[in-house]
Amino acid sequence: MKLYHKMSLLNTILGLIFPNRCLGCGKEGEYFCSSCLNSLPLAERPEKEFIYSVFNYRDKTVKNAIWTLKYRGRHSIAKVLARAMSDKLLEELSELEAFENFDLPVIIPIPLSKKRLKERGFNQAEKLAVELVKLNPSLVLEKNVLSKIQETPNQARIRNRAERLKNLKGCFKVRNENLIKNRNIILVDDVSTTGATLCEAKKILLASGARYVIGLTLAH
Repeated sequence: MKLYHKMSLLNTILGLIFPNRCLGCGKEGEYFCSSCLNSLPLAERPEKEFIYSVFNYRDKTVKNAIWTLKYRGRHSIAKVLARAMSDKLLEELSELEAFENFDLPVIIPIPLSKKRLKERGFNQAEKLAVELVKLNPSLVLEKNVLSKIQETPNQARIRNRAERLKNLKGCFKVRNENLIKNRNIILVDDVSTTGATLCEAKKILLASGARYVIGLTLAH
């Protein structure tokens, strides 16, 4: 049985034994009740102006939510988190459409390397992107345009921004330029710290013919 299917089965069993509880107040039902979700601290604007983030990653509950998706494999939390990302996206799109002609955007999740994907069994950015498109059917999801062709050390372990950029240089590749030619792109990831990953992905997409690129992350 493949790792992904094993994880899905395990998540189903765990969900029956341990029902979801709000990560904020502990109330049984969803991973976040509306009150706790609305009270999460918002992110400060990242240094890179093309990146839009929702929550403050320094907050313990926000970090716990991301870890629940990323490392504990509880995929259903992506639906809740994507709703918050969708609200942020719609807020920003109204200005982008007016001033940057940012229409008919394509959503592209930041990819994992083959090795990391095999180890984890899923890509958390892709999970968020899929739920975003469900909430916004006019958006086009392209999961196989951008690929990570090099295995790189975990960015969280590299504190120096220059070293982060060096670590990522040349790690992404565009598979099919025709799918992004003259298109507006929304890059989706779970967390942005220095923005190095999104900057490198943006650079290769623009070099491959994309018209305009923004980044959307759950936390910063």
